[in-house]
Amino acid sequence: MEVDRVKSPEPSSPISKIVLVASIAAGVQFGWALQLSLLTPYVQQLGVPHKWAAVVWLCGPISGLLVQPIVGYYSDRSTSRFGRRRPFIAGGAGLVAIAVFLIGYAADIGVRSGDSLQKSTKPRAVAVFVVGFWVLDVANNMLQGPCRALLADLSGSDSKKMRTANALYSFFMAVGNVLGYAAGSLSVLHKAFPFTMTKACDIYCANLKSCFFLSIFLLVLLTVLALTLVKETPFEKNAEGAGGGGLLLFGEIFGAFRQLKKPMWILLLVTCMNWVAWFGFLLFDTDWMGKEVYGGVVGKGRLYDMGVRAGSLGLMLNAIVLGAMSLAIVYFARGVDGPKRIWGVANFFLAICLLMTILVTKMAENHRHAHALVGGAEPPPPPTGVKAGALLIFAMLGIPQAVTFSIPFAMASIFSSNSGAGQGLSLGVLNISIVVPQMFVSVISGPLDASFGGGNLPAFVLGAVAAVISGILALTVLPSPPPDQANQTVLPAGFH
Repeated sequence: MEVDRVKSPEPSSPISKIVLVASIAAGVQFGWALQLSLLTPYVQQLGVPHKWAAVVWLCGPISGLLVQPIVGYYSDRSTSRFGRRRPFIAGGAGLVAIAVFLIGYAADIGVRSGDSLQKSTKPRAVAVFVVGFWVLDVANNMLQGPCRALLADLSGSDSKKMRTANALYSFFMAVGNVLGYAAGSLSVLHKAFPFTMTKACDIYCANLKSCFFLSIFLLVLLTVLALTLVKETPFEKNAEGAGGGGLLLFGEIFGAFRQLKKPMWILLLVTCMNWVAWFGFLLFDTDWMGKEVYGGVVGKGRLYDMGVRAGSLGLMLNAIVLGAMSLAIVYFARGVDGPKRIWGVANFFLAICLLMTILVTKMAENHRHAHALVGGAEPPPPPTGVKAGALLIFAMLGIPQAVTFSIPFAMASIFSSNSGAGQGLSLGVLNISIVVPQMFVSVISGPLDASFGGGNLPAFVLGAVAAVISGILALTVLPSPPPDQANQTVLPAGFH
């Protein structure tokens, strides 16, 4: 299949411009961190049962499956006088602001539309939340692809500068994670925005609104700075690059799948199992802290909110370890077999961490039983040792997460280099093996947990089993990259 390759519209740019564009990742990831840490508990407070809360997250995988390839394809061919990438980045930032407003004010809009404060389920608020959540994920995916593509444009043909741009993008993702999880762990942030407290919006909801206000401010500030100071040369399509439209896009994706060699298919399988392992924990990590570790009940008492804030602190520690490990992985993955070996070992380590949640949960339950109070009063929070064990799990998961965010992406670039699809389309194919398991886990995890009493441990155990399978496949059947390309497999990359 003959593929249209669009050349970079400008030569290599100064590193200062690359830093400005890469910094947008901090604003995007700030909001993404808030989604991971706060929105599963929030949607349950609106009355969505635990077993259906994960279904709401289907919008992320679906938008990742469709939006990123489509936006990337059309931004390659845009002839806007403002440039190829900048209009999409600006549009994505604007949509994020709208979506965050809808999510934060879902409860208020629902009550004004007829929801009862006395009823646990607020259907109108849930509807507003779901619309806002879907728009937010579409906007985030709309932002990420053009940002990465603009970094490639600015790097020109300088491969060293391209590696630096990727490293900077990952660094700013880690910065956004730390800021987002830190904000989510604070219980008094709403005091800076007193208008966020309403009859329909309690302290937890007000803190969520306040976090999102900070998220909008950071994203808009970084986006405006980058788009104002970094210019693009308008791209003029030649006759060969014109036409095709959506049919050409999906034809290229289908053609890329047809031309995949055995190493790439194995890589997709290992990646798929790896994300079955990860996504259950990413969905329910703070909910696990609120329910199983702290023993709280959604919407009742203070324990659940305390647990969610502690989970946000754990995710901040996770982001710090992730950032450090992303740099260290350059040394651990040296050698021909280094990448597959470290990925396999990381999967086994991931399985151990997920199974350790069972031990921490049992310790917390034993403490509550030993200190049960009469009259239905809330039990005390878990002891320091239990909380430390839970936070240690969050932190240690940053190690295999750094591997997941780097090695599969670079190996995909190597294995697909002869497919004729180009790097962008190759990573789009890999993205399909990430979002499909996310859709699977989103659908199955809620009913699976409900069938075992409504807790989060069944999804974690499923993840541990998938991690073991992924580790075995990585060590036994995943091919190693060619010797002269092995060192390229440590380039960092992100996902959404």
